[in-house]
Amino acid sequence: MTETLQEQGQQASPCVMVIFGASGDLTKRKLIPALCNLAKDQLISPQFAVIGFSYDSLTNEAFRAQLSKDVKELASEPIDEKLWDWFLERIYYVQGDFQDSAAYEKLRAQISAVEKKHSTQGNRFFYLAVAPKFFAPVAKQLGQAGLTQEQDGKWARVIVEKPFGRDLDSAKQLNRELKQILNEQQIYRIDHYLGKETVQNLMVFRFANAIAEPLWNRNFIDSVQITAAETVGVEQRGGFYETAGALRDMVPNHLFQLLSLTAMEPPISFDADAVRDKQAEILHAVQVPNPEDVATTAVRGQYDKGIVSGGERSLAYRDEPKVSPKSNTETYAALKLQIDNWRWSGVPFYLRTGKRLHQRTTEIAIQFRRSPFVLFRKTKIADLQTNRLVIHIQPEEQISLRFGAKVPGPVMRLGLVNMEFDYARDFGTSHSTGYERLLYDCMIGDATLFQRADMVEAGWRVIQPVLDAWSSEPAQQFPNYAAGTWGPAEADELLKRDGRAWRAIGEEQLSSEPTKVPETLGRATAGVR
Repeated sequence: MTETLQEQGQQASPCVMVIFGASGDLTKRKLIPALCNLAKDQLISPQFAVIGFSYDSLTNEAFRAQLSKDVKELASEPIDEKLWDWFLERIYYVQGDFQDSAAYEKLRAQISAVEKKHSTQGNRFFYLAVAPKFFAPVAKQLGQAGLTQEQDGKWARVIVEKPFGRDLDSAKQLNRELKQILNEQQIYRIDHYLGKETVQNLMVFRFANAIAEPLWNRNFIDSVQITAAETVGVEQRGGFYETAGALRDMVPNHLFQLLSLTAMEPPISFDADAVRDKQAEILHAVQVPNPEDVATTAVRGQYDKGIVSGGERSLAYRDEPKVSPKSNTETYAALKLQIDNWRWSGVPFYLRTGKRLHQRTTEIAIQFRRSPFVLFRKTKIADLQTNRLVIHIQPEEQISLRFGAKVPGPVMRLGLVNMEFDYARDFGTSHSTGYERLLYDCMIGDATLFQRADMVEAGWRVIQPVLDAWSSEPAQQFPNYAAGTWGPAEADELLKRDGRAWRAIGEEQLSSEPTKVPETLGRATAGVR
């Protein structure tokens, strides 16, 4: 059985949660189901309430009715009716404009009434599920309304969604504006990737297993690949994507969080700042690319029409709704980064992310160095690139280790086998949305899985030269990769120049022949060397 959060920690203290942008998709698809799961595990205090705040004209009853309909349609598994009835009694709604001070007076009155009715003891946290341009104005209005003050043991916290800035200057500016109202301990910059069990398991895998940490360095590891691939296009988000692009949307937050957890030094404890200090050290140690090196260390792409999974025909990015027919926005980005410290000096970290790629996956692939070949020179074995550890984050949550083994028979032939740990198989399926741990941690004041200001700025500092170089270059020859493929040819060249190749996700190059065959799990593969 899966260990529940209840078995891991205590029940959260009484509080009110206010969701800004409560009529949006995030509330009904993730936040409300996550709160229900926490309540099911008895991790939410009985003295708890939710207030939705949005521009839509709704009453408490209409908001509750809408959520009831949405939860039935969207929840991954049915929610117990008694639990939902308990929850509905604690859901309220305030209509207002995010920049209208009068609306915040209404919100303050509603919070006061809820605190009296449900005895939430003056604790509150605010979830900003709003467009980035509203982050600072909402925080300012909350401060002016006196809703962020902490006194007499009462706490107030603000969860800020990504993107946190769109470049280094805007990230610094947003940090300054938030800190005029809040102290750093009140700001929870959320990255939903860190709600994944496999991501949280990275530190446990590394630091709780004696066989892993001694090998986790440049002496044994050849390279690291971090991939976040999506099969979907921009769909109805063309307007947003035109202002962001793949690099801004994914790299300084999601991928850099995975990089820092993979490469960090052991912290002295699991206290929030102890962990985040080590993550920040890694982000500061990443070599900032020189402008003249961007051409050889960064690749961008934009998808063309093509055939995607299931045989469906896909539009080109420039044909998507709300996208310019001459758009120069990248839907694919790949980077080669170096970490300048004793553990990782000389080990390249390759990052890639994109839309309309061949397969949906997020993973971290650790390629170990090749063993000495002298023993196998007079055999039919041509290569010994065998040992690879892959942390699969989505859609499956797994950890697999590939190694070479002799294929039975009189001839020395090498087959590849996988040792695999699968969360669903070994611990049972979970009803998690990925937000439970993050919401719970905010309620108990544990900021370990949330970004700190210095981490955000360190990430932007690394990619700022890439943004500058791409903005100053002439228009690209876009589109440059077909939907349903693994991206532009230039991304393959990025690794080929180093004598490496991207991991062939879903299939492996098992011989020196150009033919690729599927790699099976848990037994020797058909490919031999």
